[in-house]
Amino acid sequence: MVKRILDSFASDFNKIKGKDLLISIAASEGRTVIAEVVVTAQPLIDSITNAELACAFGSDIILLNMLDVHQPVIQGMPPVKNKDETIKILKELIGRPVGVNLEPTTLISPGRRATAETARRALEIGIDLIVLTGNPKTGVTNSAIINAVREIRSELKDEIIIAAGKMHCSGIQEESSDKIVDAETVHGFVEAGADIILFPAPGTVPGMTIETVKKGIDAAHAGGKLAMVTIGTSQEGADPDTIKAIALQGKMAGADIFHIGDAGYSGIALPENIMNYSIAIRGRRHTFRRMAASIKR
Repeated sequence: MVKRILDSFASDFNKIKGKDLLISIAASEGRTVIAEVVVTAQPLIDSITNAELACAFGSDIILLNMLDVHQPVIQGMPPVKNKDETIKILKELIGRPVGVNLEPTTLISPGRRATAETARRALEIGIDLIVLTGNPKTGVTNSAIINAVREIRSELKDEIIIAAGKMHCSGIQEESSDKIVDAETVHGFVEAGADIILFPAPGTVPGMTIETVKKGIDAAHAGGKLAMVTIGTSQEGADPDTIKAIALQGKMAGADIFHIGDAGYSGIALPENIMNYSIAIRGRRHTFRRMAASIKR
């Protein structure tokens, strides 16, 4: 039987892949935290990666932003002779699953684009989760994400988890406010083969109320998919009360996974806010276990 992510240690994560990781998340009933970090940013604390810092404050999964999978470099890593071993070494350091953002746009390097080739490469270097999304001002549309999901699912089948959606409008004003993810878009993600559907957390984007997000999450669940609420609007650098409010509103909307973005100052959320986010959705016991558990377990 697959363990809940709440109860899993590094040795468990080494064995939990693909669909089993989805089962582990679902079994935790809205108590999974994923923290995003920018791999090109100087670490907040010298001598360690932002990924290690995020894990120390309670993250279950790390999401790498701005990673070029053809030339994987993560600031703060110890010297890596073979770049193809970068993700493997990072996972040995943090004892957690690792995801990567890929974007369906030509404005970025080929190693960051959402293509079947890039996704295959991500899988080969050790990535567990691909998030198809758009960074600010990239002009990524929902239709482009749907096409990328379809292409990557056709290439990789069930070998990797695919999450899809936008955390903000990504520079497309026609897909702003509550139009970032409507029922038609959710249906498109589901039909294309995404495992997880992204929704801006209530209160993070104008118009994204609890009711609006809940309606989208209900549609994702009806399609047999998991739902992730995201903080991608720099509120990861807000005060603790704001973080807790966003967390509880996301819980009320029905989220399975709680994402916290990378723009606390720059490159990572305020570490205390990762902990506050975690405590709000699952309490001190599960948060402190995640923070304290040795990667040798």
